[in-house]
Amino acid sequence: MRFETILAQDIQYNPFEMIGKQWLLVSAGDKERCNTMTASWGGVGVIWNKNVVTVYIRPQRYTHELMEASDYFCVSVLPESMRQVLAYCGKASGRDEDKLAVSHLTPRFEKTISGFEEADLNIYCRKLYAADLTPEGFTDPMLDTRNYPQKDYHTMYIGEIIKVEKKLQD
Repeated sequence: MRFETILAQDIQYNPFEMIGKQWLLVSAGDKERCNTMTASWGGVGVIWNKNVVTVYIRPQRYTHELMEASDYFCVSVLPESMRQVLAYCGKASGRDEDKLAVSHLTPRFEKTISGFEEADLNIYCRKLYAADLTPEGFTDPMLDTRNYPQKDYHTMYIGEIIKVEKKLQD
């Protein structure tokens, strides 16, 4: 597969479609220990005068452990034809099995961060900020009740976009 490097501001995806409907893979770790998970919550924007991606990961996810230990992560957009891979990566745990081997995803490393050869877009990020969501932060208590019955609040990660790769169409 061939990719071209593009500027973050040249990403042509609608963020509401890309994140909420198409879903993303969020990957963390290194060549020795890497994991990915499906995410449908997140954002793309600007903060602290930097182009950023924001992702949210529950503490029981294996990717959370790797995010905590790493300075980098990657967000990958897969083609619709790989919807089954996204569904699998959202359900299976990397603690229990090698999700990359089972899903036949091919890691594509930039520094220590893994994107994927199969992705249409790999957004490599340097972690800038991490904070746990808390019940006190909700101004609408129904959001807490509906989304956190187990009280397993997500950690929010903000990452500066350091490189974007777009798959070239043959």
